[in-house]
Amino acid sequence: MPSPHDGLPEIAQGPAAESAPFDLFERWYEEAEASEPNDPNAMAVATADAGGLPDVRMVLLKHRDSRGFVFFTNTTSAKGRELAENSQAAGLLHWKSLRRQVRFRGPVELVTPEESDAYFASRARDSRIGAWASRQSSPLAARKVLEDAIEAEARRFEGRQVPRPPYWAGYRIKPVYLEFWSDRAFRLHDRVVFARMTPQGAWEHGRLYP
Repeated sequence: MPSPHDGLPEIAQGPAAESAPFDLFERWYEEAEASEPNDPNAMAVATADAGGLPDVRMVLLKHRDSRGFVFFTNTTSAKGRELAENSQAAGLLHWKSLRRQVRFRGPVELVTPEESDAYFASRARDSRIGAWASRQSSPLAARKVLEDAIEAEARRFEGRQVPRPPYWAGYRIKPVYLEFWSDRAFRLHDRVVFARMTPQGAWEHGRLYP
């Protein structure tokens, strides 16, 4: 297992700096997959409504590349409504086994319908049925109401494929800020930051005091 103290090399210079944050993320993510007992892709996502009131919850990171970090949800949920009002978000992955975390923030876009369709089709059938049955974030009078809705949707789709609901989609956080945090003794943690003005801009990078 990698040491929690070996994760932050000196920052790349020149053209290599453009891919450096994503290369480092991939290395850390692979190490987290090997060391975390559950859900190395568990990610806190923070959004804010039109008035600026923040909200945060745990989701699962389902795709990542140089374009950004993708999660999927019901677009009529609280986070979906907040992203419609304020299309910016922040994410955080914390890997306790490695004593590391990665933070990022930036504008958010919907992924293509084809990307959403492909991921939805990969989910377990019961999860796909659940996406139709759940009015995510809406008041629920009793658990039985949800259970009855699940049974009704299961009957409706019996013997055929379960398509993606029109209100279910993926969101991509396009980072303009990425921070890699690694634990150090006496709270003198190591922090490396990559920042740019826009998702298409060039990265600037440096270290922060702990």
